[in-house]
Amino acid sequence: MFRNNGPLFFILATLMLDAIGIGIVFPIMPDLMARVGAGNVGEGSLWAGVLMAAYAGAQFVCGPVVGSVSDAWGRRPVLLVALACLVLDYVLMALADTFWLLLIGRTLAGVAGATYITATAYISDITPREQRAARFGLIGAAFGVGFVLGPALGGVVAGWHVTAPFWVAAALAAANLALGLFVLPESLAPENRRPFGARDINPFASFRRAFALPGLALPLICLALFEFANMVYPVLWAFWGKAALGWSTLAIGLSLSAYGVMMALAQAVVMPQLVARLGERRVVIMGLAVSAFSMVVFGFATTTWVVMLVMPFSALSDIVPPTLTALVANSAGEDEQGMVQGVIAALASLAAVLAPLMFTPLFRAFAAQGAPVYWPGAPFVLGALLVAAILPMVVRRA
Repeated sequence: MFRNNGPLFFILATLMLDAIGIGIVFPIMPDLMARVGAGNVGEGSLWAGVLMAAYAGAQFVCGPVVGSVSDAWGRRPVLLVALACLVLDYVLMALADTFWLLLIGRTLAGVAGATYITATAYISDITPREQRAARFGLIGAAFGVGFVLGPALGGVVAGWHVTAPFWVAAALAAANLALGLFVLPESLAPENRRPFGARDINPFASFRRAFALPGLALPLICLALFEFANMVYPVLWAFWGKAALGWSTLAIGLSLSAYGVMMALAQAVVMPQLVARLGERRVVIMGLAVSAFSMVVFGFATTTWVVMLVMPFSALSDIVPPTLTALVANSAGEDEQGMVQGVIAALASLAAVLAPLMFTPLFRAFAAQGAPVYWPGAPFVLGALLVAAILPMVVRRA
């Protein structure tokens, strides 16, 4: 059985380790920004937002290109090069003692964002169309497991030193790269490859091609808007936890780990059942409604028990991206999966470029000392309004 499912297990393990590497850093972001010169939580959130925007900007430029390269040359070499770049990035982040070195490291990590793009295309290669929604849910579940382990591990090892999580992430990425060199087969058959041309270098050209495919425009727009609104969580969770709830680094890590457990259960267990019973579009509608509700509650929460009570609903809303991704993948040809997944990743990256530039100044304005109204949760309410704006589009299409 492992011989048949080995590639799937390896890809899911790769994504899980990637999530550990990402999540291990989240709890230390406020302390890391203070280490390189940020004066307070509000200023630190702005600096962290710039790092996230740089990462997403690099991924936006490179995402469609990488997806198309994997359509032409295969998934395996692209995945392995991306993993090698991630090892280098984590080492650079561990050694950085200035904001500018951190910025270089995050930009390099954005270039290496091919891991998710190509891994998703890999899943498309080895999965029948009718099973893709469930398989994409497993991708989310793998990330959820990684986010269970990563933030908790980061919160613990940060007690040794603020840069210790980066060294742990580098070791995990290096081990994963070594494993991939030996066990990862190529998934894209030669007859399903397409030539790589000049049009593949321009990310906007890939956008035009993807949006022109029948049935793709609306789910792509909805996915981009949801990713934009949902960025309020990775951008501000640690800073909001400190400002609104007085959480420590360990508490932030444990809260993210708890969310990871819930997200994994939602995508691996709940989502397949909901899609089978309700259909993909109804699942999207339900997920959007739950997402807006959760963000509103977080926006006004002032106690930890309220946040813990609502977190399962927030985790359930994470069924939206994989379900929309399945709708998109099923509308594309077998020789276009890499391109389409690259466009999806690029749209998410574009959202990740713009969202920190909106959410962090808003957070700083309401979380600063002497602010006319002290309301650290204001960005969550803005996110809820954006999610609510998607609902009419999906309802009309359903």
